[in-house]
Amino acid sequence: MKDGFRIFDTHTHLGSALHSGRSYHADQLLRDMDRFGIDRSLAIPYPVVAEYREAHDEIGRAVREHPDRLAGAACLPAFLPEAELRAEVRRCVEEWGFRALKLQPQYQPLNPLSRRSDPFWESALEPGLPVICHTGTGAPFALPSLFIAPARRFPELKLVLAHSGGSVYVAEAIVAALVCPNVWLELSSLMPHHVGEVLEHVAPTRLLIGSDLPESLESEIGKILGLGLNAEGKAAILWDTAAALFGE
Repeated sequence: MKDGFRIFDTHTHLGSALHSGRSYHADQLLRDMDRFGIDRSLAIPYPVVAEYREAHDEIGRAVREHPDRLAGAACLPAFLPEAELRAEVRRCVEEWGFRALKLQPQYQPLNPLSRRSDPFWESALEPGLPVICHTGTGAPFALPSLFIAPARRFPELKLVLAHSGGSVYVAEAIVAALVCPNVWLELSSLMPHHVGEVLEHVAPTRLLIGSDLPESLESEIGKILGLGLNAEGKAAILWDTAAALFGE
């Protein structure tokens, strides 16, 4: 808790990344959570790993050891055979209790407009998982507007647009949320004035905080606490929206 608010960081990564060389593990995450007053974090594998099952198992063990602090998300190659994709998502839910599925189009070039992407969305719908979709870098498949298509094809699907398109495509993310009630926006990487622009159009009950990288924790929390927004709105962004989507 910080400044009287509970905080649910909906965008953290655990494991070892092949693409960036980063390595960050549960003990480090928990120390950073304590340092910055974060109550709960959603732990997601990096998008490029040596073996996705091992990455899931590392997060699963951390969640099992710290169920009051951590929730888990799956991230796996988008073009796996459909049966393998569904089986691994189901395993993550049944064995480890994961709460979300992640898509990173920058490294998993799945076109959201294409019906070829339907098995991916369906693999999340079956166990009722929200899908966290990286947006911004990695265009064209990471353009926020492209996620309008699956949101409309699958109205029961819950889509979280991570980074809200980044500073360049934030207007697209706003439009996606305006036309699709099953789209939520995660605010990491946006400048404070962009968050203000989002709030002109999208209610706090559909917005979430995320850090993405530990170096960003302090600034991501600070920009929400510094908003000219009432306590109820800040509480929604910092905790309530995420708790409703991913469970406390």
